[in-house]
Amino acid sequence: MLELNLPHYEFSVKQSLPVKIFDFIRKKYVALTPEEWVRQNFLKYLVEEKNYPPSLIFLEQTLKVFKMQKRCDAVVYDKKGAPLMIIEFKAPEVALTQKVFDQIARYNISLKVNYLIVSNGLEHFCCSIDANTKSVRFMDDIPEYSVL
Repeated sequence: MLELNLPHYEFSVKQSLPVKIFDFIRKKYVALTPEEWVRQNFLKYLVEEKNYPPSLIFLEQTLKVFKMQKRCDAVVYDKKGAPLMIIEFKAPEVALTQKVFDQIARYNISLKVNYLIVSNGLEHFCCSIDANTKSVRFMDDIPEYSVL
């Protein structure tokens, strides 16, 4: 798979058809698509470098936005079960355009988190949201879990 702008991690991969990668969050093998490669690497980064508890990361979470079913790639929760962060993953060849940010912002209408991340494995953008002032601030780095 393509080299990403993340540290190198080891994964268990099954050379079946389709090729599968072990998802350490869901504890099962899933199809190894380019987007899944980004997801698995980015989640390892959050867990191993930024100390995010794997048990508080939920994948493919369904939610309702304007009466429509949507699915978030990942949602990070606090220890009390409140959502803190939404993460949207794209394949490396997908540009992180305004359309991608609009997509994750729509998800936040339902969840009302303070942090949004989009990543295609090559570029990563994290922003904090202040609901009181309705302002968005792009951050220089992905925050440690302890400061969320």
